[in-house]
Amino acid sequence: MSATDKSKNANKAHSIKKIEDISDSIWSDNKIDSANNSLSKEPWCIMMPPPNVTGHLHIGHALNMTLQDVLTRFWRMNARNVFWQPGTDHAGIATQMVVERDLLEKKNLSRKKMGREKFLNEVWKWKETSGGQILKQLKRLGASANWSRERFTLDEGLSNAVKKVFIKLFNDKLIYRDKRLVNWDTKLQTAISDLEVIQKEKKGNSWHFKYPIENTKQVIVVATTRPETMLGDTAVAVNPDDKRYKKLIGKNVVMPITNRKIPIVADKYADPAKGTGAVKITPAHDFNDFEVGRTNNLQVINILNSDGSLNDNVPAEYRGLDRLDVRDKIVSRMKEMGCLDKVEETIHFVPYGDRSDTIIEPYLTDQWFIDAKTLSIPAVEAVKKGKTIFIPKTWENTYFDWMKNIEPWCISRQLWWGHRIPAWFAEDGNFFVAESEEEAKKLAMKLYKKDVDLKQDPDVLDTWFSSGLWPFSTLGWPDSNDYLKKYYPGNSLVTGFDIIFFWVARMMMLGIYCMKEPPFKEVYVHGLIRDSRGQKMSKSKGNVIDPIILMDKYGADSLRFTLVSLATYGRDIKLSEERIVGYRNFITKITNASRFLKMNNCKLYSSAELDFKLPVNKWINFHLAKTSFKVSQHIKVYRFNEAANTLYQFIWHKFCDWYLEIIKPILLDEKNEYYEETKKSCAHVFSKILCILHPFVPFHTEYLYTKIHNFGTCLALEKWPDLNDAYEYDDGQIDWIIKFISEIRSLRDILNIPHNQLIYIEYKDRNSKFDGYINNNLNIIKKLSNVDRIRVTNNAHKQSAQMIIDERTYYIPLEGVIDIDTELERLKKELSKINDEVLRIDEKLSNEGFIKNAPEQVIKEQNDKKNQLELTKNSITVAVDRLIDV
Repeated sequence: MSATDKSKNANKAHSIKKIEDISDSIWSDNKIDSANNSLSKEPWCIMMPPPNVTGHLHIGHALNMTLQDVLTRFWRMNARNVFWQPGTDHAGIATQMVVERDLLEKKNLSRKKMGREKFLNEVWKWKETSGGQILKQLKRLGASANWSRERFTLDEGLSNAVKKVFIKLFNDKLIYRDKRLVNWDTKLQTAISDLEVIQKEKKGNSWHFKYPIENTKQVIVVATTRPETMLGDTAVAVNPDDKRYKKLIGKNVVMPITNRKIPIVADKYADPAKGTGAVKITPAHDFNDFEVGRTNNLQVINILNSDGSLNDNVPAEYRGLDRLDVRDKIVSRMKEMGCLDKVEETIHFVPYGDRSDTIIEPYLTDQWFIDAKTLSIPAVEAVKKGKTIFIPKTWENTYFDWMKNIEPWCISRQLWWGHRIPAWFAEDGNFFVAESEEEAKKLAMKLYKKDVDLKQDPDVLDTWFSSGLWPFSTLGWPDSNDYLKKYYPGNSLVTGFDIIFFWVARMMMLGIYCMKEPPFKEVYVHGLIRDSRGQKMSKSKGNVIDPIILMDKYGADSLRFTLVSLATYGRDIKLSEERIVGYRNFITKITNASRFLKMNNCKLYSSAELDFKLPVNKWINFHLAKTSFKVSQHIKVYRFNEAANTLYQFIWHKFCDWYLEIIKPILLDEKNEYYEETKKSCAHVFSKILCILHPFVPFHTEYLYTKIHNFGTCLALEKWPDLNDAYEYDDGQIDWIIKFISEIRSLRDILNIPHNQLIYIEYKDRNSKFDGYINNNLNIIKKLSNVDRIRVTNNAHKQSAQMIIDERTYYIPLEGVIDIDTELERLKKELSKINDEVLRIDEKLSNEGFIKNAPEQVIKEQNDKKNQLELTKNSITVAVDRLIDV
């Protein structure tokens, strides 16, 4: 890029930043986040999925928040009592890690040396100074949430709600303590949720071990990718229908290395078609094995310490060693004993912690659990009965499937930052759940009849527990108030499909449990953003798109309109920077239209003063009303891309390309009888365009509406245009004239007729309707298609090109305009070239190897290219066929 280009881009970025700042100032001055919050108006509420307080705006956030803002601005302009609840999540693990690392690097202090209280003070300091950066970035994106009502999942009100719900669930026997398997992070030494586990594809080995059968010379072969877990095996499972092992069921194997005897049990979990059909069962270190262990009443042997080292339940030589170091030692020992049958290379998925990037272990430990199965029943019923609707509806099946297979929800985390579990333990292990230590001591007094020492559980609650209460805790629950009455349940929730189970399902369960009705009426599920080739974005691939960088280069509006335009119903989004450049050009087109209005002094008049007579003015106002209605309907049913594309087509093509071009001669002639009417029409239409476009492109529309044209004091608070019955259609003549001019232009392009070359048009058959259209708009046709005259003729001119419009033929004489023989030869060569290219593509697409190995995007590109070539071929063929008397 040249220095001049860099300078131009910098100036553009500066100009966009200025527009964004001015618009933001207008919204702030007019308090748009609370302007419509009259409790007498019909409410419309949406809950912002609270981003992590440590978060940085990524492209997924940008999509999600843009869609929510489109809805919020639209309903605000429709005079609803709009409430968009903003806030952040305390993000237990993420925040604790950030602060721990910060303290270690800057002060050489560790969390454990500092102690809990001092460490938490440091976390709160960090939160006040560095946390919440993402909210500033959301504001820059244009998110018009009710920022004065911002909440934090650890603020006092929400913390009180968390305690109340925990105690209520416990008293209703829906929260309990149990020893179960959890996802265990050995580096952070805490349980983590499934959402915090990343499955990485890894090359590895599958080791086949021979286990001797007691009192025989037989062995049974089992396979494992984690040899160290054999030290905790307590059974071998075979399928009861597997004839190979029927006689072995009930016998014991003698474990190599430990010399323990374990039973061979019958269980359907063992699949005869997989491997040897026999499966080693380690209930303490595999989720499936844990269930097999429960079904068969097997012994459960935990071989791990919390840091991933082996404990005292294994032979002395392995104790204290990391489980990954023990792996090689076990394999070597099994080989020495003659118990290694074979080793197979394999590719399998290994679970990693998304924060620690360490291998996650299934770990048996005492934790707090919620009876999610019981809570899920009314949550499923609410969707089945239509109280909550998923959009697209297909996501309901995913929701039902997850709920059907729901497991107890582990809600405790071995962290310091978070909602501390309101339970106090006595020395004998009894515990008391209460709102405070004082209340817990009263409960203890009833049991022990004396004062006893109590210690609060050091664990905190899973972040998803507090965020599951978000739709009502943010509104002041458990206290009764106007906000809670007015805004619960909410109207809409916009979310990605990846957290339907982790967040949406939990809000449904806890919302119904606490409030007796589901927290929202509609759940719109959008797709993921992928790169231009449909690949998932990742740092390792180098294809991550940073929305902050995009906003710096092209502005928030360009990014927003791109995302909305690509938000196709129920599909992932393929995003490229080229797309954003294209939609930036769209915004530039609107800015240029604004300059045209200013240059021609087009001012806004009241609707009562508008009375359009000129067909083109009636035409544009009719299509404006049609566009307003369509966009409104699309937004109401979450067809965001259709709303955006409807606007794009109307603004770029009908308004800018046709209307403004058609009215230019009128606005250059003050004596024209339609001069004043056309100025009024132009200003009226443009003001409504800015209104309808505002939810998608808030910054530029606000700036143009308020600062440049003085159409009003704050566009964000204007009423959505209600134009459905405002204007009658003009009988179709302008659409016909546009079609007529377009055909002329198309023939010019195909036949290489220069656009500055004057031509004339002839026709034979009279038609009063179409003749009237031509006569009424002759000057428009002449100007926009560079036609000298249009006349009636008895005989078509030789060497002409034909245009057939509405079954009527028009002729363009070509003698002296182009060399027809040369042009025919060129067109034939072009057709031959296209046919060859189509043939090459067909050969590719009929090649089974290509279809099997080529990425889906490449195949689509080939099909798209072929379709475009076919269209060009058809156009040329038609043009050749319409050359007459050559």
